[in-house]
Amino acid sequence: MKNQTAFLTAPKKIEIDDTKMPAMGIGDVLIEVKQVGICGSDLGFFVDPTSGGRREAAYPIVLGHECAGVVIETGKAVQDIRPGDLVAVEPGVPCGHCEYCRSGRYNLCPDVDFLAAPPFRKGALQRYIAHPGDFVHKLPEGMTALDGAMLEPFSIGVHAIKRSRVMLGDTVVITGAGCIGLMCLMACKAAGAARIIVSDIYDNRLKMAKELGATDVVNSSRMPVEKEVLRMTDGRGADHVLEAAGVPAAMDAALAAVKRGGNIAVVGLNHTPTPFDFYEAARKECDLIHVWRYANIYPIAMKTVIAGKADPKSVVTSMFRFEEVQTAFEDSLNKKQEIMKAAIAFDK
Repeated sequence: MKNQTAFLTAPKKIEIDDTKMPAMGIGDVLIEVKQVGICGSDLGFFVDPTSGGRREAAYPIVLGHECAGVVIETGKAVQDIRPGDLVAVEPGVPCGHCEYCRSGRYNLCPDVDFLAAPPFRKGALQRYIAHPGDFVHKLPEGMTALDGAMLEPFSIGVHAIKRSRVMLGDTVVITGAGCIGLMCLMACKAAGAARIIVSDIYDNRLKMAKELGATDVVNSSRMPVEKEVLRMTDGRGADHVLEAAGVPAAMDAALAAVKRGGNIAVVGLNHTPTPFDFYEAARKECDLIHVWRYANIYPIAMKTVIAGKADPKSVVTSMFRFEEVQTAFEDSLNKKQEIMKAAIAFDK
């Protein structure tokens, strides 16, 4: 077996090189990677892994954390995974000992080792990876490697609606129809939300939102989303607003669109300090909820997909070969009107 790894060697420059096979521990599994999705965070690090100087980062870096593949070998301590199994990789590996891990909220572990995230210890854009068996999920029959890779962003959407307590009959506004916004949309639909209003500045994203079940869409570059939401709800506002755009202006829109006693879930990652009118939030007595990755969600996400309640892979509009990884990142960054989401297929 011969490993190859795609290294980010400079801003916006990826090079593929031959590398050693990953070292395995007794609790690890060796996986031949089949699919890797390109996440918005990957694109951000592709441009600037320091996120505007907020952290230190040293090249080379391996990106990619939305992945699935076939198990080649298992460590002696691995019991439930076998060679030949098609698996999804849950990218965040927590310490397992801190108060957050012990309480079940391991997504908050301060020592979590997350693929393709600071301090960038390893990433999925390579032909083979080793990963702890406890954070590898065997895919049920009928699911593909692309299904498995897309469980990662879908898990964020599921975690967001669980945190927000979206229920049958609710009205939900989702600001931002990128990958995560669409995953939130699918999770809301599966949970039984009656009305789902989605906003974005790109018409291709809004078109996909309608195809995935949004009842209403708003192009926020043409009209204020909050005014449209109030019009659609007879001035009442939405039970829940899921802010998935990750831009400062969206928080103002979210606060204006949420009803009294509703909640706002901050799902999109915004690295810019953002003003927020806490007096207006207090006057509405709305809850402000934050969403950080997920914990104990992969099994729920898998069941939702296999039951036909959601199809996360449907957001992937462009497939690239591993050898085309540089083009895949460039096109994802520069062709947002054409590419909803791209993925890397190692067998293509």
